[in-house]
Amino acid sequence: MLEGIRVLDFSQYLPGPYASLRLSDMGAEVIKVEPLTGDPARALGDKRDGTGLIFLANNRNKKSISLNLKEEEGKQIALDLMRSSDVIIESFRPGVMERLGLGYEEVKKENKDIIYCSLTGYGQDTGLSHFGSHDINYIALSGLLSQLKDKNNEPVHPTITLADMAGGMAASEAILAALVQRSIKKEGSYIDLSLTDVMVSLMNNHVLIASEKGRQQGVAELTGAIISYHVYKTKDNRYMSLGALEPKFWANFCNAVGKDGWVSAHMSETTDKNPIYREMKELFQSYSMHEWMSFSQKVDCCMAPVLEPGELTTSKYVEERRLIFTPFEGYPEVATTYDKDNQSFSGLHPAPGLGEHTEAILLEVLQYNKEKVNTLKEKKVVKSEGVYHGVY
Repeated sequence: MLEGIRVLDFSQYLPGPYASLRLSDMGAEVIKVEPLTGDPARALGDKRDGTGLIFLANNRNKKSISLNLKEEEGKQIALDLMRSSDVIIESFRPGVMERLGLGYEEVKKENKDIIYCSLTGYGQDTGLSHFGSHDINYIALSGLLSQLKDKNNEPVHPTITLADMAGGMAASEAILAALVQRSIKKEGSYIDLSLTDVMVSLMNNHVLIASEKGRQQGVAELTGAIISYHVYKTKDNRYMSLGALEPKFWANFCNAVGKDGWVSAHMSETTDKNPIYREMKELFQSYSMHEWMSFSQKVDCCMAPVLEPGELTTSKYVEERRLIFTPFEGYPEVATTYDKDNQSFSGLHPAPGLGEHTEAILLEVLQYNKEKVNTLKEKKVVKSEGVYHGVY
């Protein structure tokens, strides 16, 4: 859908690269601009052959050019690329790109149609804008972390970076909207996207309910407080989710387990004072997760297993939707969008080496001559670890 759209991505770590990954999966050409030392995600956490798995997971099918933006010639190369790009993504602290001479106002003079997305934790001009921050800060400040509490009412540290991933989705959404606007109004735009803003936007139900009812936990029926919408432990210490909110689904469940007498307890509480809740827990612990999975395939009652990440590659649903595929040496890649015919996932390339496409971009996109490219490499303005084969 985005064939012919060029995205110049200066972002690092996770939110920005996830945003550009989503655009790449839709067909956009993504040129990743990295410092000479590379995106720090290359060296972060668990690795494969020396490269961070987070980097590998979020940078497939992109091209890498490595530039020293502290040098005038490096900045000039970036500006030359900006002239021929449709979208720019950056995730530096506010003011960094402006100091480099690569801010929106400067770029707009060279490319009036540019869509420029600045992705930060706290926005460009708030009291927190210049403070360092990470995912845990955004979900805390937004109120979202307060919704993830254990039985002792203490916040549970999530093992997924919700703000980073949702922020990347929001950024790609905003960029797509800007592309539509450009096609109508024939003008570019600037996007000030804050990860904390995205998290606050997820709290719309909770804020209104807290204001009207004083209850801080959102929709009462969706908190696990009723027996028909709850997570139950199985015989093999796994878990099943039951979401039988509507009476027909609850009745289907009760009838299927031979407990017609439970139907009237549809909205009863998940407390040990409730005898039917105690019986529900005993029932679920009488069978394994796979037995309950088989049950859920036969009974229409809104039931699904709590799967672990390693089980997704063998999930029938994931397989049917082609959500995980193995294009590179047999290791899994997760699709960011559903593609019925898998057209977006054919001919993919793994995450690039640092500066793998530097020479090709300079020679073929910017039309620099070979002598100039060699000079730039010698002066350490650019870095190229790839081998140029004359094909971009």
